[in-house]
Amino acid sequence: MKHVRHFTPSLFLGLVHVCLVQANYAPYFFDNGARSSNGNMALLSLSEDTPVGTHVYTLNGTDPEGDPVTYGLAYEAGSRRYFSVDENLGNVTLIEELDREKEDEIEVIVSISDGLSTVSEKVRILVTDANDESPEFINTPYIVQVPENAPSGSSIFKIEAVDKDTGSGGSITYFLQNIHANKFTIDRHSGVLRIKTGVTLDYEKSRTHFVVVVAKDGGGKLRGDNKVFSATTTVTVNVEDVQDTPPMFIGTPYYGYVYEDTLAGSEVLTVVALDGDRGKPNSIHYCIVNGSEGSFEISNTTGAISVIKSPNQLKKEVYELKVQASEVSEEGDTSVYAFAMVTIRVVDLNNHPPTFYGENGPQNKFELTMYEHPPEGEILRGLKITVNDSDQGANAKFNLRLVGPGGIFRVVPQTVLNEAQVTIIVENSAAIDYEKFKVLTFKLLAIEVNTPEKFSSTADVVIHLLDTNDNVPKFSSDYYIARIPENSPGGSNVVAVTATDPDSGLWGEIKYSIYGTGADLFLIHPSTGIIYTQPWAVLDAEVNSKYNFYVKAEDTDGKYSLAEVFITVLDVNDHSPEFNENIQEKTMIIGSPVKIEAIDQDAEEPNNIVDYSIMQADPANVFDIDQSTGEIKLKSYIRSLDIIHNITKNKDCIWSLVVQAKDRGSPSFSTTAVLKIDITEEIKSRVKSYILGLKKRPWTVFGICMSGVLSTISVTMVISTIMYWKSVKRSRLHPQGKIRKIIRGPPRRTVC
Repeated sequence: MKHVRHFTPSLFLGLVHVCLVQANYAPYFFDNGARSSNGNMALLSLSEDTPVGTHVYTLNGTDPEGDPVTYGLAYEAGSRRYFSVDENLGNVTLIEELDREKEDEIEVIVSISDGLSTVSEKVRILVTDANDESPEFINTPYIVQVPENAPSGSSIFKIEAVDKDTGSGGSITYFLQNIHANKFTIDRHSGVLRIKTGVTLDYEKSRTHFVVVVAKDGGGKLRGDNKVFSATTTVTVNVEDVQDTPPMFIGTPYYGYVYEDTLAGSEVLTVVALDGDRGKPNSIHYCIVNGSEGSFEISNTTGAISVIKSPNQLKKEVYELKVQASEVSEEGDTSVYAFAMVTIRVVDLNNHPPTFYGENGPQNKFELTMYEHPPEGEILRGLKITVNDSDQGANAKFNLRLVGPGGIFRVVPQTVLNEAQVTIIVENSAAIDYEKFKVLTFKLLAIEVNTPEKFSSTADVVIHLLDTNDNVPKFSSDYYIARIPENSPGGSNVVAVTATDPDSGLWGEIKYSIYGTGADLFLIHPSTGIIYTQPWAVLDAEVNSKYNFYVKAEDTDGKYSLAEVFITVLDVNDHSPEFNENIQEKTMIIGSPVKIEAIDQDAEEPNNIVDYSIMQADPANVFDIDQSTGEIKLKSYIRSLDIIHNITKNKDCIWSLVVQAKDRGSPSFSTTAVLKIDITEEIKSRVKSYILGLKKRPWTVFGICMSGVLSTISVTMVISTIMYWKSVKRSRLHPQGKIRKIIRGPPRRTVC
């Protein structure tokens, strides 16, 4: 390693002074080798993707005398400064971004100083590669000319891309986008573009192909990550035409017209043929092969056909000319050719209007019978209509249209030249409805297009429709509500339902029926729709006041609809109010009312609302009754039994009243009952009320009696049991007290 020492005059004087006093040794760097991270930076290697600001190295050296040292970095004039150094610590920091592709070696002058002596060394730092470059295509744009007859598999171009990186990051492979839809393939290593095997190019189908080529490097490390870069370019492949396609006539078929006032030599029409090879087309030569019969000629170069006779000399109305178009090469050779037929019609002036024809000749009215609602798109095949204009050329061109209800049918064709078969097609099936129209009438109008006369003609188209069962019976309402009094006799009409079916004949006949859980008491007339009660039916609003069921309207084909029927049985005042007893006994405590109650079994108000009144009482001015509740109470001035005793001589204070319960129905029904009221004070009344109440509860009385009997029996059994056990105990304590008494009978006698 080369050492460069710089001595300044001041340094020289210092050295002389030191030498006179004491010898001074220069400092020096440690040489730790290329792979060391400290030393003199010799052969240091840095990757170009090292981030700016990174501590990349530590300058390290010493002074023989042990004096402290400082470090420095210097560069040649004009060189970029890539590093900075901490002069005391020797830490070297990257301050400028590295780029191996621009500068792969950096020369730096490192120095170490002890204050008296400075030692400098020039070192080289190697910049190593990182995969930071993308492939680049060279010599772009790529435009390739390829003849259409190039064989499949042949090479047509070489694509070349470069990558400034080294190693795998600089290696390039090629491939195509959309390879399956492509007619080309590429060698992944060499970049040679080829036509796919089994594929041919065709100028007439596609003149240009755009091939997208991708160049991808082999990948490499960049800032710690593995990176792969790629680039794309488009190769434009222009297919060159080759003479391999015969000429083609355009604008076929060809029709021409010679009118009665056409002059001989006039041009009738021009045929045009082009070389099928459009890239380098040959010139075309025309000729009439046959069919002219000496009446027409054609220009060899332009294809213009002219009549060479006057119209009155032409013997035919229609001429069919066979015209040949041949390709003539630059050398004058006739190679390939094509044919076209030209029809020339001899016509007179516009003196005929369009005319409609039927099967038997001219006709101005056409009739058809068909079923309603045919499928849309169906052709009315029963109409045999032909339209013809005997004029020729533009005079024979006319339009067809239907005049009448719009959007139902359309006519085909709409524009006619000379003659056509007229077709009428269904366009709106729903509008062809027998219930709306029994007959559909249209005008078929033919009117010339390009003539000043605008000749026209019309024909009537009459379509008679036949009915189909296309409608479902429909009720006038989705539900019916009816009311019937409960006293209506069996067979009474309830409600009439109505359904309609617009179809004709048997399809329009409707049969009614009913079903459902609520239909048992009712019948329906199958034709009129009148709902009535069963002959044996008895309606009772108190048992069931609401009925609902379904009614069906059905045609002969089984198409039907349903409606719901709701029937309310109206209550009739057919029940009288009823007391639970005709003679009732009540105990009245002075100051408290007693209440009577009658029940009316009718279902609705006011038939089941009961009003109460006192019909008879003696004396009459003792009691009041609440008309609505049936509560009976003493007059307000009667507050004690003494007052009652003053009113009547009856000491037991028992009154008999005749009370009436009357409903509010029309007509009104009533019931009477006898009410015996025993008037008492409060304490007596409670006992008496209880005793009187027992009369109405015989089972309670029976229970009380049985309880008394059972209680008596139980007490008797307990007393008997106690006495028995006492007797047994006494016998055990005094056995001598037992006396056995023997009674002897009379002596037996023997009878001989």
